[in-house]
Amino acid sequence: MHTFEKKTSNSLIQKTEETVTEYNMLQERDSVLVGVSGGADSVALVHVMKEIAPIFSIKLGIVHLNHSLRGNESDADARFVVSLSEKLNLPCYTAKEDIAAYKKKHGFSLEEAGRRVRYAFFENIAQREGFNKIALGHTSDDNAELILMYLIRGSGPLGISGIPPVRGVFKTNLMIIRPFIKTTRFDIIKYISSKGLSHVVDESNMDMKYLRNKIRHDLIPELRQNYNPKTVETINRLASIMRSEDEWMENELAPILNKNTLFEENNRIVLSVSGINALHPAAKRRITRSAIKKVKGDSRRLSYSHIELITAQLASDSNSWSLDLPDRIRITRTGKELTVSKEEKNLRNLSSKRSVNDKAFFEYVINKPGLIVAEKEGFSIGFSEIANMNLSDIYHAGQGVAFFDMEKISFPVIIRNYLPGDRFTPLGMKGSQKIAKYLINNKVPRKNRIKAPVVISNGKIIWLAGFVIDDSVKVTSGTGKILKAELSLA
Repeated sequence: MHTFEKKTSNSLIQKTEETVTEYNMLQERDSVLVGVSGGADSVALVHVMKEIAPIFSIKLGIVHLNHSLRGNESDADARFVVSLSEKLNLPCYTAKEDIAAYKKKHGFSLEEAGRRVRYAFFENIAQREGFNKIALGHTSDDNAELILMYLIRGSGPLGISGIPPVRGVFKTNLMIIRPFIKTTRFDIIKYISSKGLSHVVDESNMDMKYLRNKIRHDLIPELRQNYNPKTVETINRLASIMRSEDEWMENELAPILNKNTLFEENNRIVLSVSGINALHPAAKRRITRSAIKKVKGDSRRLSYSHIELITAQLASDSNSWSLDLPDRIRITRTGKELTVSKEEKNLRNLSSKRSVNDKAFFEYVINKPGLIVAEKEGFSIGFSEIANMNLSDIYHAGQGVAFFDMEKISFPVIIRNYLPGDRFTPLGMKGSQKIAKYLINNKVPRKNRIKAPVVISNGKIIWLAGFVIDDSVKVTSGTGKILKAELSLA
């Protein structure tokens, strides 16, 4: 590990030097591309990197992506960054992208769309221009906000580990470093003020419709004032502990993953079902996630519900099924083999196609016939296997009762609210129909439509609960086993 030959009296620079040393972020003669938005954090970062550059004899450059989200203001930010690069005598690489259009096309949230396009551009410039590292201005405050956001959304240990100080870019030699990860926003503002450095202000950072902004401007100040004045430091300490333990667990499980890997190539891993099923549930979840991460390159948009559904499906009686996850990941079981693959074309999501903005405000998984109680949503659904019964009795059952050919579905099944874009084939119809249209045609008030539960098996909607089943799972004269479902409202 490189040690610094001198220390500066400036506290921000000193803290940055200590962080760079602790995480071994820089080596002599590195070429570092600094992501600069024009905001206080990134402006401070490029100035600090410029000051410590002689210690390592490193080459610096600036990169900026204009997201085109704020019209003339976005263009002004880009001009500001170009002007800053000229003052610092650093090469500058810029581009302009329509993030809103990208979001619409790919169905991501605005934040996720911006992140994906921005990182792809940064990495492309780094490789093209010969930079081996990308420096970003994330602070300890950013880390605390992200961790709280993950906690609120129900994340597990991986989310709580926060933003990594150093991260390798999938299938490249690039490294992303965050020299300010132990620095507070207050330290940066103090540095900017003392140096008289100008920067731009993004007004969208004050828009309280975004969860992160609510956490930044409401929750953290409340926690600091009434619970713990060192809230940010405490959360970052938790993240550091979780990151360390996560690294240890991943190292411990790596040989187990290798042992249960039957075949591996760039976009596909084949695992032993019996080997995975023999593991402790916690190890099973981690092995599954690790395999997906190997194929996908990261674990973004991979939720706890996704992993739980895969592990529940592995424990089911069915030995032939397929699940589609975000980012073209497909999980397929064929007999004794579980295949994780990244497909060339976009897939339908395992819970029907939806964007990140189309939020499932409730989602339950039931692994076998039984009762699921959605207390908060005010309903319950019971599943039970029954003996053969008269078809006329089935067809005249009430709307709250449904019967399925058990050979045509498999557990686990998902129960969630209906989402825009959901389609099914109502009993007796030919071709698919949007659930939205079905509900409108049946004069269901708009406020009640979003609450309508749908039941999903093998990635396909089989029942709009309380209304009608999908034609593909209907009971016929040739049906053997019948599954009965009963919807009860509180």
